[in-house]
Amino acid sequence: MANTVYLTSHNRIDQPELEMSNVSTRIFIDTLVLSGSLLARADREKEFVIWLAQHDQHVIGNGTVSFSLDEMPWEPDHFEENQSFLLRMIELALQRAGWERLSYTPIEKDIRYALTAFRELILLFGQDDIDTSHYEYWRTIEEYDNCRTLPEGYPKCEKHEVYLSCFGCVLCNGES
Repeated sequence: MANTVYLTSHNRIDQPELEMSNVSTRIFIDTLVLSGSLLARADREKEFVIWLAQHDQHVIGNGTVSFSLDEMPWEPDHFEENQSFLLRMIELALQRAGWERLSYTPIEKDIRYALTAFRELILLFGQDDIDTSHYEYWRTIEEYDNCRTLPEGYPKCEKHEVYLSCFGCVLCNGES
């Protein structure tokens, strides 16, 4: 099984995409959550990091965390700022920011490829591709939910200093 990052959730034929093994996906998510947690200041930036952290294969299962860029928590009126944050997050991950907190050593060639390809997708994604219905659904608390999608106050893991998702710390989950 593998995971794929698509440009949009519609018309996927002939779209550029990023396909990764389960191991590469874990490293991809972990390194982005680390760098994003270092950078995020605004609430929406924190939400991007938490959104990525929720793609935790240790909780959801291997091969089940594929996504499209239009599912991310974009703000149409702040597209450039959102895009800039993601590009800075990718750049910081490429610089190995926070990697000392990982319980493993990433395969640098593989993660560089994945992060570079993700950067290219982010640059191809346009403001017209945003579908805010994904964000609205993601934020909705349903009666059978055990916890909030966004933990109140944007708490961080005391050990890894990354934003917690509704599943806890993506890095702690990977250590168990």
